[in-house]
Parts: sequence; structure tokens; C-alpha cells
Amino acid sequence: MKLSILMASARKIIGQLRLLGIVLLSSLILSGCVQYQVGVNFDSPNYGEIVQHIQLDERLMSLSGDSVKTWLDSIERRVKQLHGKAKRRSDREVTVTIPFKNGADLAEKFNAFFHYIDKENPNNLTETDLPPIDSQLSLKQNNFLLLVRNRLSFDLDLRSLSLISTNTNLAINPSSILDFEFSLNAPWGGRSIEKAENAIPANKQGNRLIWRLQPGQINHIETIFWLPSPLGIGTIFIILFIALGVYLRDRTVPTSGGSREQGAV
Repeated sequence: MKLSILMASARKIIGQLRLLGIVLLSSLILSGCVQYQVGVNFDSPNYGEIVQHIQLDERLMSLSGDSVKTWLDSIERRVKQLHGKAKRRSDREVTVTIPFKNGADLAEKFNAFFHYIDKENPNNLTETDLPPIDSQLSLKQNNFLLLVRNRLSFDLDLRSLSLISTNTNLAINPSSILDFEFSLNAPWGGRSIEKAENAIPANKQGNRLIWRLQPGQINHIETIFWLPSPLGIGTIFIILFIALGVYLRDRTVPTSGGSREQGAV
């Protein structure tokens, strides 16, 4: 009786050690498997691009190549619907570019991309799909004649990615396999606002602000940046041009009184 109890306890301990070994091995194998970089690049208040770069490690391709291919194909369909371009650099790397014409267009296209529904196969959900992710980007623009003040706010709820379960019922921490970044690139840079409860700090590199998003958490990003206003600058140039024309006309055209005096002589 005692021997059977000891044998059962030994098997239980061995099973726990084996599970621990699988967890550690999976963490090592899958570490840094997905690099997802999302950037918003502003050239002016009236033009910019959403740029995404997705790179997958060969180890992930070897484990679930078909699922990864399906996911990358779905990304290309999203981009096509938003009149953007997707460039496949390899079977595990893709770069996405989606242009926008103003702040409202940016928010609409950005949110549409992350709340995508396949119009061709709206019910095409598989076990390989990621859990639903709630995201919302907004941009408020205020025109001050020569300058445009922009306040960008981005909320991304990644709590559904707190644990990803594989087909072997093994829970893996996604922070060990997912490297997720959001960046803002503006001509004059920007300033990160970190007053909200779930705000995350930004790393500044020149005119670029970079936030490292945390899986399993609510991520809040807020920033203020200024852009030159083409409309305001154009208006000032027109006013100066008209004023210069009036000034030159007054300098070159003789007055009526001066003309009469010359005629009398």
C-alpha cells in the first residue's frame, strides 16, 4: 500500500517536472517569434501613412506555417480594402503602407484595420485566430493659422492575450513571443502625455516617439505634436504678395497731382 502511494507521488512529481520542462523549452524556442511594428508617419496635416512591419521567426513558421500564411493573407486583404499596399519581403515578413489624407481619415482607416471583418468569409474563424483585441485611435486637430495642434490618443486592450493556449493545452506568456511597438513620426517630433492610469512611457529617437506595448494589459498612448499648416502659410504668402504689389504700384505710378504740375510747366 505504501509502495503504491509512493509510486503515485513519484509519477505526479515527474509529470510536474516534465510540464515545467516543456514550459521552459517552449519559452526558449518561441522567444521573440513575432515582431509587430505599427507606425503613424505625418508629412503634413493633410497627408501621412500608416506603416506596419511584421516579421515572424523561422521557428514559428516551422511550428505553424499554414496558420501563419493564412494570417498574413488576411492582412493583405485588409490593406487592399483600405486602398493601401502590402509588400511581401518573404514568406514570413510583410510591410504594409496605408495612406491617409487627414486626421479623421487616419482614425477611420486605423480602426477599420484592427476591427477587420472578412467580407468574403465573415464567419471564417478558426482555432488559430487570436482572441479579440479592442483598440481605438482618435486624433483631435486644432488650427492656429500657421500651425496645427494635434492630440493623438490610442487605447489598446491586450488583456485577451494574457495567456495563449496551444493545442497541447500549454499556456504560454505572449510577452515572451510578441514584440509589439507603436510609433509616431512627425516633422517636429512630439510630446508624450503619461497622466492616464494605463499610460505607458515613450522612448524618443529624434523626431520619433516609440511605445513598447505590453500584452496582457490595457495600453494607453497619448501625445501632442505640432504640424505646419499649408493653408495658413499659403494665406500669409498671398497677403504678403498682394501687399508687395500694392506697395510697388504706389512707388512706380505717379500721383495725379504730380502729373498736373508737370503738364503746367
